[in-house]
Amino acid sequence: MNRAGSAPGRAAVAQPALVLALVTVLTSLLTAPPAHAAGYRYWSFWDLVDGRWTYATQGPALARPGDGDVQGFRFSVSEGSAEAATPRGPHDFEGICGETAPRPDTKRVALVIDPGVAADAPAGERPSGPRTACARVASDASSAEALAAVAKPLRYDTNALLCAIDGYPRTGCGEQVSGDSPTTTAATAPEGARASEESGGGPSVGVYPAAAVILLLGAAAVWHLRRRR
Repeated sequence: MNRAGSAPGRAAVAQPALVLALVTVLTSLLTAPPAHAAGYRYWSFWDLVDGRWTYATQGPALARPGDGDVQGFRFSVSEGSAEAATPRGPHDFEGICGETAPRPDTKRVALVIDPGVAADAPAGERPSGPRTACARVASDASSAEALAAVAKPLRYDTNALLCAIDGYPRTGCGEQVSGDSPTTTAATAPEGARASEESGGGPSVGVYPAAAVILLLGAAAVWHLRRRR
């Protein structure tokens, strides 16, 4: 057999097989369902600044609120602070602490405690509605001490992470929630997630550059095989 003459035959067989493989990979990329990022189920901590909730920069054990401050706690599932749900309900200091008279060497801290929605609750548990409370504590008390004054029992883990307020939830602490079962809704999801839902859940934008690369590689492979013929 002429070895030089056998190369075109092998190329002719390999060429359609290579193209078919590239098409298969491209099709799987375009039809694969979009993956959901994993989130964490936990109590987030908030400060009211100029009438708007702001994710706290310190944990409740370190934060030292002043008299007249409003702080909030919200239980939810989120990927991070940028996507965390804010406390719901009234958050006006006078509405919460207006009937609590000031006293020397103490301060009043208005607290909004929101256990969140049923979709974010651990299995077998159901959250109560949001509530408010006015904590009168020592002037040097931390936010954790203010919370303990009005929302026992509290539960912490060994790393001092706040796990439960008013005994909710009974178990768990900052556990990761599977990305295959997202619990955020269109109303509270990040902007990118809302855009995906409104567009019908099409393929991720990142798929198209990948498809272009595959097509270019396929064309280069075919060109290379033709040169060898």
